[in-house]
Amino acid sequence: MSSSTQRSKGGRWAVLLLTAPFFVLFAAVVIAPLGYALWLSLFSEQSSGLGFGGTESVFTGLGNYLTTLADQAFRDGFAIVALYAALYIPLMLGGALALALLLDSGIAILRRFFQLALFMPHVVPGVIAGLIWLYLYLPGISPIVSALRDGGIEWDFLGDHVLGSVVNVAVWEWIGYNMIIFFAALQAIPREVLEAATMDGAGPIRVALRVKLPLIRGAVITALLFTVIGSLQLFNEPMVMDGVSNGIVSTWTPNMYSYAEAFGKNDIGQAAAASVLLAVLAAVLSYFVTKWGNKK
Repeated sequence: MSSSTQRSKGGRWAVLLLTAPFFVLFAAVVIAPLGYALWLSLFSEQSSGLGFGGTESVFTGLGNYLTTLADQAFRDGFAIVALYAALYIPLMLGGALALALLLDSGIAILRRFFQLALFMPHVVPGVIAGLIWLYLYLPGISPIVSALRDGGIEWDFLGDHVLGSVVNVAVWEWIGYNMIIFFAALQAIPREVLEAATMDGAGPIRVALRVKLPLIRGAVITALLFTVIGSLQLFNEPMVMDGVSNGIVSTWTPNMYSYAEAFGKNDIGQAAAASVLLAVLAAVLSYFVTKWGNKK
């Protein structure tokens, strides 16, 4: 056996050895739960006998999926998520890009301080963030509501404008995180490229739009992909506001629908079916976003 063949086999074994922990962990925390959810979605709990006994698992095949898709509450949840994403994604990504470009520019002062200050909301857990903003939304105790009322503005954060309130909380949580990603990508741009653009007569705005943004397109597409998936997983913020809001119900989003079916109605099969459908939609959207990003 030649030395080159031995090195090739040794390289393959090294790759397998180094990547094995990732695939084991991926199978344990992603593939196995998905497979278990798929299995649960094929069964439903039904009362045995005349209703005086316990329950038994009955194979229903695609019955849970058909029931879930026929449920108006489940479909309405996707409409809410679509409206949420239409507001949240442009605001969050646009704001993060603007902040990153501002911090990367030469006019920014106290750069390190503002990086930390803008990133800090992301450190706050989603449930705690929801509770903080719930206090700021509640009439009678909120300084924001009181200030608006003193100015003659009646704004119902937890009623007619609850969707905007949820979007605001999510933007507050994630804009700093994505700003750091974009800022890191901007820092990786070779300085000589920016200097050449400046010497050619390009101003700061033109450099930002025509030079910097195209060069960090990969980071923007990646952030967009994660943001789309995160939008489908909307749960913490509306769940915290569910008890006091007039505009949020227990099935307001698909994730909340699954939670209500599992822990409210104890219908594990239908909850699993809803979760699988949500995972399939997330995979499809991820594919199209990635395909669009590769074309770009």
